[in-house]
Amino acid sequence: MPDDQHPIRSARQTGDDTPDNTADAPQEQEAGEAAEKNEKKPSIFRRHPLWILFGLVAFVVLCIAGYMIWLIYFHPYESTDDAFVEARSFAVSTKVAGYVETVSVNDNQHVAAGATLVTIDPTDYRIALDQAKGQVESAQAAIASAEAQIAASAAAIDEARAQQTSAAAALQFAQEEANRQQELAKSGAGTVQTAQQATSSLRQAQANAAQTQASVVSAMKNKAVAEAQRANAIASLHQAEAAAAAAEQKLKDTVITAQQAGRVVQLSGAKGQFVAQGQSVAMFVPDEVWVVANFKETQLTDMRPGQPVSLTIDAYPDHPLQGRVDSIQPGSGVAFSLLPAENATGNYVKVTQRVPVKIVVDRWPQDLPVGPGMSVVPTVTVRPRS
Repeated sequence: MPDDQHPIRSARQTGDDTPDNTADAPQEQEAGEAAEKNEKKPSIFRRHPLWILFGLVAFVVLCIAGYMIWLIYFHPYESTDDAFVEARSFAVSTKVAGYVETVSVNDNQHVAAGATLVTIDPTDYRIALDQAKGQVESAQAAIASAEAQIAASAAAIDEARAQQTSAAAALQFAQEEANRQQELAKSGAGTVQTAQQATSSLRQAQANAAQTQASVVSAMKNKAVAEAQRANAIASLHQAEAAAAAAEQKLKDTVITAQQAGRVVQLSGAKGQFVAQGQSVAMFVPDEVWVVANFKETQLTDMRPGQPVSLTIDAYPDHPLQGRVDSIQPGSGVAFSLLPAENATGNYVKVTQRVPVKIVVDRWPQDLPVGPGMSVVPTVTVRPRS
């Protein structure tokens, strides 16, 4: 082909200024094909309708399942970590003073009710009891003596009354005899001497009657004195018996025993130690323990006594426990503190209060030491599962 007939060469050779669009034609064609494909390509919803529907259904199922899990396993429960084991622990104190003779327990030992804990030397108290018993016997002897005197006084009264009766009869006869002799002397049939003798006998009979009357009165007063002595002796007996009972009780108090089953902690008594009256020798934790959970007041809306409780002791997480709500304190814990909060101020800030809830456990672990102050996490089922 001639050079002048080749269009490209002719353009290059002639230096024609006409732009060369031949090289851009394939790019424009590809761009047009891509745009045409984009216009004709369906959306993802049209291309995968089943997968989209399955995803939506799965999302709804997960939402429903999550709601049911929350409703069944989270919604019906109220829990708190502000809970502790509680018990009415107390100090074991002495009622009498003396030297410790024996200590029958060790630290943290579990004892049954009635077990001997500490013994104080009973020598002085045994002597005091013997003295008190001697006073009781002395009072009893005084009562017996007074009763004997009463009996003797009664006999003396009877004797004096008999003499009084005899004296009264003799007085009556002497009176009559004196009257007769006076009449005879006046008529001349009797002598003056005889009349005077009769008058003298009358005076003696009157004196004898007065003496017997005084004897009766004296015997009666002696009986009254004996009765008073008996009353005094009876009072002394009661006093002596009370002293003996007190001495016997003090003798018993030299032996300190456990009034209930529990554990002995913080044992401070030692053999040979002198302890004063009322001094503590140990602390005692009874077996009867429970849980006090301080729930927020907003958690008590549906909480009622008798609801089941699941508990976990922090020290023994592998030993879950079951219990129930026993009671709810009618007031927050702050209200019953030593220095309750005074909210009647101008800068009052409302704070959610905590209310103590008593929880009793159905069965405590027998092989584990559980005592006051141990942390517990209770979970109360406040609403039934639905």
